[in-house]
Amino acid sequence: SNEARVILGAAVIDDVMGLVILSAVTGLIVAADRGGDFTSGAIGWPLLKAIVFLAGSLTLGAAVSPKVFSFASRLRASGVLLAAGLAFCFLLSWLANAIELAPIVGAFAAGLILEKVHYRDFVDRGEHPLEELIHPISSFLVPVFFVLMGMRTDLKSFAQPGVLGLAAALTIAAIIGKQACSLGVIGKGVDRLTVGLGMIPSGEVGLIFANIGLGLVVGGEHIVDASSFSAIVVMVIVTTLVTPPALKWSLGRTSKP
Repeated sequence: SNEARVILGAAVIDDVMGLVILSAVTGLIVAADRGGDFTSGAIGWPLLKAIVFLAGSLTLGAAVSPKVFSFASRLRASGVLLAAGLAFCFLLSWLANAIELAPIVGAFAAGLILEKVHYRDFVDRGEHPLEELIHPISSFLVPVFFVLMGMRTDLKSFAQPGVLGLAAALTIAAIIGKQACSLGVIGKGVDRLTVGLGMIPSGEVGLIFANIGLGLVVGGEHIVDASSFSAIVVMVIVTTLVTPPALKWSLGRTSKP
C-alpha cells in the first residue's frame, strides 16, 4: 500500500537522521571527556564526518558493489554470496570505527547499498537472495542481542522515583513526535495517521543508541546511567507492542468494503 511505502521510506530517513545526530553527540561527549570545550567545531566535525561518510559510502558503494559481486560470482564455491555480503558490511563498519564513528553507521550504509540488483548473477544461477541467506544468522544473533540488552537493564532501578515517569515521558514523546512527522507526508490518498503510527516503534536501533550511550562518560560520570537506560528499554518495549494493534485499527478505519 501507499502507507507501507511511505512508512518504509520515513523509517530509513529517521534512522539516517538518528545516526547523524548520534555521531555529533558522541563526538561532542568524547571531546568534552578529553578536556575540550563545547564549541561549534566539536559538534560540527563529527556531524560533517557522518554526513560525508554516509553520502560517500552510498555513492561509491553503489558503483563498486555490483563489480565486486560480479567478480565474486565467478567463484563457484558455496557460500560466496553470504561471505561477500558480510565482508562488505564488516568493512564499512570498520571504516566507520576507524574515523571515530559508531560502527552501526557503516553497517547501516552497507544495508542500504546491498540491493538485489547488485548480486543478480548469484540469483540468476539459482542461489537464494542475500536476505534469505542471512536469515539463519539473524535468527540466532537477534535473540542474543535482546538478551544482552535485558541483562543490562537494572530491574532495581524501577523502584527509584522518576524512572517510570521518565519512561512514560519518553513513550509519549515518541508517539507525539512521530505523529508530528507524519504531517509532512505529501501524497494523494495517503493516510497520515497510519504513517505516523507505523513510525512509532524505536526497536533495536533505539536500544543500540542507548547501549552506545552507556559507554559514554564525561569526567568519570556516565551520560546514560542505569535508570535512564531502563526507562529507554521500557519505551522501546511499549512502542513496539502498541504499534501492531494501533495499525490494525487505523488500517481498518480507512479500508473500504
